[in-house]
Amino acid sequence: MDTGRPAAHPVPEAVHRRRWAILAVLMLILLMVVLDNSILNVAMTTIATPPPDGLGATQSALEWAINSYTLVFAGLLFTAGLLGDRFGRRKALLFGMVVFGAGSALAAFSQSPGALVAYRAVMGLGGAFVMPATLAILVNVFEREEQPKAIGIWTGGVGFAIAIGPITGGLLLDHFWWGSVFLVNVPVVIIGVIAMVVLVPDSRDPDPGRLDPVGVLLSVAGLVLLVYGIITGGRYADFTAPEVLLPIGGGLVVLTVFVLHERRSDHPAFDVRYFRIPAFSAAVTAVALVFFALMGVTFFSVFYTQSVRGYSPLQTGLLVMPLAAAQLIFAPRAQLAVQRFGARATCAAGLLVVAVTLSGFLLLGTDTPIWVLEVIFFLQGTGTAHIMTPVTVVVMQSLPREKAGAGSAMNNAFRQVGGALGVAVLGSLLSTAYRMGIRDHLTVLPPDERHAAGESVEATLAAAQRLGPEGRALTGPAHEAFVHAMHITALGAAAVAVLGAVVVALFMPGRSARHAAASPHGAPARSPADVREQ
Repeated sequence: MDTGRPAAHPVPEAVHRRRWAILAVLMLILLMVVLDNSILNVAMTTIATPPPDGLGATQSALEWAINSYTLVFAGLLFTAGLLGDRFGRRKALLFGMVVFGAGSALAAFSQSPGALVAYRAVMGLGGAFVMPATLAILVNVFEREEQPKAIGIWTGGVGFAIAIGPITGGLLLDHFWWGSVFLVNVPVVIIGVIAMVVLVPDSRDPDPGRLDPVGVLLSVAGLVLLVYGIITGGRYADFTAPEVLLPIGGGLVVLTVFVLHERRSDHPAFDVRYFRIPAFSAAVTAVALVFFALMGVTFFSVFYTQSVRGYSPLQTGLLVMPLAAAQLIFAPRAQLAVQRFGARATCAAGLLVVAVTLSGFLLLGTDTPIWVLEVIFFLQGTGTAHIMTPVTVVVMQSLPREKAGAGSAMNNAFRQVGGALGVAVLGSLLSTAYRMGIRDHLTVLPPDERHAAGESVEATLAAAQRLGPEGRALTGPAHEAFVHAMHITALGAAAVAVLGAVVVALFMPGRSARHAAASPHGAPARSPADVREQ
């Protein structure tokens, strides 16, 4: 992709020779962080069981075991990227790995649900430093012409880790106690730290300017409030409650103040004028929209395979493998399509494919052959691969290399907010549609149990089981109501994917666009940061 940028300073020869080994180390670290979050979803049921098999965690405690990580991770992503640019990206990554590993070890031996929530927050702190640093280091060890291929491998690895998480979790829980899903991270951290010290060079912004503590604090407060409000809305399945509107509104206000402050500052934490570059704005928006759609689908597809079709967590993980395989196959090759058709056509087509596959969930019923779902997953992975690689390349190449940490953090922040919003909004839509579909069938239950039983398909099936033989009449209607709710939710997700395709078609650069040639001031972007041999 010709961007018209001035020729970049070459990466030192010694670093260039070992660039693929460095990428392998970064992928190992990335897989650990992404994998851990998808593993945890499988372990929830076990953690909820009373001691000694679990912790006896309540539903609220289980939610906070996830949300404490998400809040800290999302709130500190941008700050972590800035610190990596200023003080060294390898240092930031090493710090993040050590903190993530320590949090994992402590979480594995938690003695109470409260302790698990606290240690998950520690893991979120480590993860916030790891995610932006891996992509920022990648950009600084690969020459510009090789970056799309390397970024394709990076994005494919993210999708692969999300998909194999349930499989790994199922295998661990079949042979070990629940803490093994956290303890497995510790040897990976040890290997990763050693490999990083030996192979990975440090890099930083040679001219970071003065610190902007006000901007940093505003970004943290705004992101934490926004994500907390989104999560709360998902829990309540109601985005009109004061407990939801206040943090979301407060977060948006604080982020608006952040933007105004950054525009007026002569030493901004992030130069918000980069959003004036249409390609950059379109790319991060596409990231948010595609994760909005896909994370919501991931949410309901698990319930479909386990609650409606009766597959185990391990089998559910195996069913997602076509999606992972498609991303591994096509993400590193997506740049070939970009070279032939341009980023705009490639990403728009990918988003339309995702929209079609989401609509394909309408083909699924209570007894549809499972190979139909497998085909949908494979096509969905193919479409996603042709979105995430080009948009990530556009984001990272719209900014100079010395700002790679901030660019990577911005990419991950939009991904995180989009995904959280997708789970919350689409989850609420699913819950509302299911409640309306099952309401008339709950009359067989005692009046005081009907509201709770209508909250989800699992709650309905649990109430039916407690009722005994009379409750069997609820099973079929519960499955049918869930499938109907899933169809409505899938159409909502498909509409979001179509919206993403429209945004990309309007603003993403085409084949001949020279979108990254200018900085937000209209001048050529600065030369890349110096990559120092260690």
